[in-house]
Amino acid sequence: MRMEVATAKVKGPLLLVCMVFFVLGFATWVNAMLIPYFKVACQLTNFESYLVTFAFYISYLVIALPAASLLQRIGFKRGMTVGFLLMSAGAFVFVPAAYLRAYGVFLTGLFIIGIGLAILQTAVNPYVTLLGAKERAAQRISIMGICNKTAGIIAPLLLAAAIIKPGDTALFASIHEMGLAQKNEVLNMLVKRLILPYVLVGSVLCILGLLIRFSNLPEPPEHASSKHSRGILQHPSLVLGAVAIFVHVGSQLIAVDTIVNYAHTSGLSIPEAKVFPSYTLFTTICGYLLGISLIPWAISQQTALKICTLLGIILSGMVVNLSGTVHLLGHTTDISVWMLVLLGFANSMIWAGIWPLALDGLGTRVKQGASLLIMGLSGNAILPLLYGHLADAGSPQKAYWVLMPCYLFLTYYAFYGHRIKRWA
Repeated sequence: MRMEVATAKVKGPLLLVCMVFFVLGFATWVNAMLIPYFKVACQLTNFESYLVTFAFYISYLVIALPAASLLQRIGFKRGMTVGFLLMSAGAFVFVPAAYLRAYGVFLTGLFIIGIGLAILQTAVNPYVTLLGAKERAAQRISIMGICNKTAGIIAPLLLAAAIIKPGDTALFASIHEMGLAQKNEVLNMLVKRLILPYVLVGSVLCILGLLIRFSNLPEPPEHASSKHSRGILQHPSLVLGAVAIFVHVGSQLIAVDTIVNYAHTSGLSIPEAKVFPSYTLFTTICGYLLGISLIPWAISQQTALKICTLLGIILSGMVVNLSGTVHLLGHTTDISVWMLVLLGFANSMIWAGIWPLALDGLGTRVKQGASLLIMGLSGNAILPLLYGHLADAGSPQKAYWVLMPCYLFLTYYAFYGHRIKRWA
């Protein structure tokens, strides 16, 4: 029997899940600051620096199906505990990585954090979809998105405050002029600044895992199975939804995690550009709030999805083609940087729109369906890396052409793809 969000029995678990989404956002969006910092501290190319997102998110492709099996055996609550403890272990890997100044070890830590995050995502997203009326699923997911993106605004700023010191602008600019011994000394000092923040993060994640384990979080209800059960890949709306998740999360991450480097190429220093991921996530929160206020009484969640995908096509074209210096919020930079910020608004209701459409009609196969959608999060690993390659090969601005086919497919799914019930 479906439970309404208004009941106290549902509100309690959803409040706890809000906390989980906040932690997910903190762990995810802090990478927006790690990428430019590693680029300086480990002396990387654009392509090499975006291996941060590759190592972090390729784990979703590796672990999503095993995560579904794990949740099937031990349940959602214990699965979340395992996810938190794995993320904690990955954070602690940053300690030896910093002492060795070994970029590969940092990437290993990020991969382990990603595995834990994938398990959490596989558990909490169907949780939010199933706890309440289907037509309000996008509204509930949007509330979780606000928690996620609020953490995303805070995380890069907190990490930047911990690892970027006064005078670093001049220091970063002079590294290439230093002798080998002095350069190694400075670079070692820079990477060791990451130790304390990640020890604290690892400790907090461990505590949260134990809190979840001993909480009263219930297992979410599942929809009844349909009479004629089909294999999970025989649901076109689910399979196409996984592709939609792939291109959506990849394009969203490009908008957030590349903006510091891109603003830097447009004339801003890294300490000044560090606030731009927060600007992008703020516009996403504005979209969430608008969606929550309008869905479902004014517009349906499908209509919100259509509007956002079309807006994504328009803004991605403007990012690539517009140029000209503007003065806004105390920054002097290219107008295309601000178009990238506005992409956060376009991305706001896409995730929330895809999940209920993709999981509709799966019955008791929801866990398997969720794991397939979570595999789509590997788009975060592939698409930013593709952007980094194109930026190295040509222009960082023209490399944003990679966004256009993403939003075209999302528009196809919003208008037509989700309605396909059988493969031709």
